Amino acid sequence: MKNKKPWLLFAIITTIFWGVWGAFTGVPSENGFPDTLVYCVWALTMILPAIYVLKRVNWKLQTDKKSIINGLIIGLLGAGGQMILFYTVTIGPTYLIFPIISLSPIITITLSFLFLKERTGKLGALGIVLALLALPLFDYTGGTGQSAGESGVLWFILAIFVLTAWGIQAYFMKSANETMSAESIFFYMMISGILLIPVALFMTDFSQEINWGANGPYLAAGIQILNAIGALCLVYAFRYGKAMVVSPMTNAGAPLITSIISMLVLGIMPGNYKIAGILLAIIAAFLLAIEPEDDVEEHEN
Repeated sequence: MKNKKPWLLFAIITTIFWGVWGAFTGVPSENGFPDTLVYCVWALTMILPAIYVLKRVNWKLQTDKKSIINGLIIGLLGAGGQMILFYTVTIGPTYLIFPIISLSPIITITLSFLFLKERTGKLGALGIVLALLALPLFDYTGGTGQSAGESGVLWFILAIFVLTAWGIQAYFMKSANETMSAESIFFYMMISGILLIPVALFMTDFSQEINWGANGPYLAAGIQILNAIGALCLVYAFRYGKAMVVSPMTNAGAPLITSIISMLVLGIMPGNYKIAGILLAIIAAFLLAIEPEDDVEEHEN
């Protein structure tokens, strides 16, 4: 039977994979494998899913100028935002940075409303609002003990840049799906990630002791492949669903899964803010999932 809501299936897969990834992504760096090198590993893990989906469509890669430009814009906005985030967290308070960038769906929703003319029903609108309210709560600790750093407001400016880049990336991912195959979009995302590997290597302090063992790069590869597969499914989710629904759902749902895993597996109990975020995310995900089919756009090649 044909899935009447393919966007929901792909969004759920993205949410689960990113949720598991989020729970364990910091382990390799805790083991002495730098975040910048984790980025390099992530970029390389994008290769296998890209090859797999291209093979499924008989290697039909769109190579026209518009497709290449759109694909690279999507990829560079995502990977470039990650690169800037690496630097931002070294000069600013992470307890403020992550709640700020978690609001990137606001950019996506605004652009989709204005330029793609996307609309949603009352349930969808309420789900979007609750998801946006939940997002910053997952990372906000209410702490005031961390310093804003020596760079003054630079960390804030860079955080806003990352927020904007990721919000625009999601919008382009949806708009590009109107003229491009999801397989081509992901291929160019993979290429973009690889292109920035030299930047990550340049940012790496090789004078420090680096863990090259099994619990370093190899563990990172096993964890980052979850990120890569989640990103691939996100492209498909945007293809079949509305950006203003998919973006807040996945961005709120993934931290929800991460929090649950942290509680059950890692034994980490969340604070009051995170508990509030979990409750809001559960309600939001439910409302977005039950949105009437008439309110969901579906596109076919």
